[in-house]
Amino acid sequence: MKILVTGGAGFIGSAVVRHIINNTNDSVINLDKLTYAGNLESLVSVDSNERYSFEQVDICNRAELDRVFNTHKPDAVMHLAAESHVDRSITGPADFIQTNIVGTYTLLEATRAYWNTLADDAKKAFRFHHISTDEVYGDLPHPDEQDGPLPLFTETTSYAPSSPYSASKASSDHLVRAWLRTYGLPTIVTNCSNNYGPYHFPEKLIPLVILNALEGKALPIYGKGDQIRDWLYVEDHARALYKVVTQGQVGETYNIGGHNEKQNLEVVQTICNILDALVPKDKPYAEQITYVTDRPGHDRRYAIDSTKMSQELNWQPQETFETGLRQTVEWYLANQTWCQHVQDGSYQRERLGI
Repeated sequence: MKILVTGGAGFIGSAVVRHIINNTNDSVINLDKLTYAGNLESLVSVDSNERYSFEQVDICNRAELDRVFNTHKPDAVMHLAAESHVDRSITGPADFIQTNIVGTYTLLEATRAYWNTLADDAKKAFRFHHISTDEVYGDLPHPDEQDGPLPLFTETTSYAPSSPYSASKASSDHLVRAWLRTYGLPTIVTNCSNNYGPYHFPEKLIPLVILNALEGKALPIYGKGDQIRDWLYVEDHARALYKVVTQGQVGETYNIGGHNEKQNLEVVQTICNILDALVPKDKPYAEQITYVTDRPGHDRRYAIDSTKMSQELNWQPQETFETGLRQTVEWYLANQTWCQHVQDGSYQRERLGI
C-alpha cells in the first residue's frame, strides 16, 4: 500500500510513520505543515528510506492537497494532523477551529475528488482513517463520586466535549461520518486515550514533568491532581492504527486504550521515583511537586473500553504503564538535544490556558 499520513511529523504521526516504514513493506507520504509541534528530527531514522517521502502542506490548502493526491496516488489516508493541546485551545481556540474542522473538511473534499477518479476495485479498497480522541466523549464518573463499578467509554458513548479542542475534534468526527453516509467515502474513525512515549512535545504532562524535574523546576499539578486518565504507549497506538487502516471495517469506530487508569498525581510521582533511581540527587524529585489552579472545565476522568479492538482486530497493548513510562524517561534522558531543538524559539514550558 501507499499511505498518506497527515500530521506525520507530530508525536503520534511520527510513531505511525516509523512503524509503517520499519515493520511493513508499505510506502508513506508524510504530509505536515510543520507547526510548532511538527518536527522532522523525529523521523531521521526513516527519512532516507526509498519508501518514505515528505510534503510540507497545510491541510487547509486545497490546491496543494489536490497536487499531493495526483502526484502520489495513495491507497489510504491516515488523518492525524490536528491542533491537540487543551490548554492552547483555551488560550486561542481559532487555530483549533481552522485546522481541526476546516482542515478536516478540506481534506475530505480533496480525498473525495481523488477517490472518485479511481477504478471500482481501487475505490472499494481505499480507506480514509480519521484518528480522534476520547475527549470527544466528555468525562466519566470519578471513584470519589460513586461506589461500585465505574463506566468506560465505548464506541457508542454519546459525545459531550468540554473544551474548544475536544469540541473541534468532535466536529471533525461528525464530518468524517457524514462523508461516508452522504458520499460513500469509505471512512473509519478511531478514538484513543492519552498517549505518551518518545518524541512527545514538552507542553504535555509527562515530558514537561521529566524536563522540569531534571532542571530543578516546579512540577505543576492542576488542582488536587486527582484527574484520571487512561495512558496508552504511543508505539502500541501506532500498531493499533495500522491494524485499523489495513483490517478495520468501513463505517466502524474503534476505541483504543492502554488499560492504565492513573491519577495525574500518581503519574508525576512515578516519574519522580524513576528519576530518583536513574539520576539521583540530594533531594527526592517529588519535593519539586507544586499544586496550581486547575484548568477551566477540566474533565475528571477518561477511561476506554478496548474490547472491540481486542476481539475484532486481535490488538492488545504490549506495554504496561510501568514499562512504557520507564522507557519514556530513559528516552528523554538520552535525547536532550532533540528536547532543546523542539523548544527553541517556540515554547519554554510556560503555563498555557489560564
